[in-house]
Amino acid sequence: MKTLPIPVVAASVVLVLSIPVWAERIWDSELKRYLTEQEMMHAEVYLTEEEALKLMFPRSERIRKETLRLSPEQKARVESRIGWKFPEESFEVYIGKTGATVDGYAMVQNTIGKHKPMTYMVGVDAQGRCTNVELLVFREARGSEVRMKRFNVQYEGKTVFDPIRINKDIINISGATMSVRSMSAGVKRALVLIDELYLKPQGIGSDTVQTRQAEKGFFGSLFGF
Repeated sequence: MKTLPIPVVAASVVLVLSIPVWAERIWDSELKRYLTEQEMMHAEVYLTEEEALKLMFPRSERIRKETLRLSPEQKARVESRIGWKFPEESFEVYIGKTGATVDGYAMVQNTIGKHKPMTYMVGVDAQGRCTNVELLVFREARGSEVRMKRFNVQYEGKTVFDPIRINKDIINISGATMSVRSMSAGVKRALVLIDELYLKPQGIGSDTVQTRQAEKGFFGSLFGF
């Protein structure tokens, strides 16, 4: 039996292993050049999940984590409501409680910024309002201004009834448009997920709110108040 010479095999192995993970070149249309290795490997960590949870639930007695798995029907319904498709079929949800009362929910979101995903946590209260947004990890060379409270405070108080879009109810950051769009999309998804999987089953979701608003409008016009 004829075998390959050892030097040839060894050389082949070295050749394969020497290809860097960033070898796939990515063109940046704004910079009008390919991203450098340093830019491709960039990752800035601002908060751990544990640190972010303390900001989301500052007064909760305890925090429980559970995995939220979507059925195909639930996933399709959420995608229809937010207006875009996503690959994830499960999410980790943190639930803050004091006694028997649910203080709120928090979800880690990963959405694509300009070239790579950004990781942030979205807090939602027991009535479905956004309470806080904190950037955990940013992997782009530009656009990390979305971590600043003077920007992301815009999301506080938003619900599933709000557009949560640039030029609608969110003011953009010059030079960080993709980051703003990414974070806005994630906040909207978190609000809809909490609404669909937690609030609606309790009878306090968006469908209940809409029904009450419709009834109030009907009786208000009927009786003049």
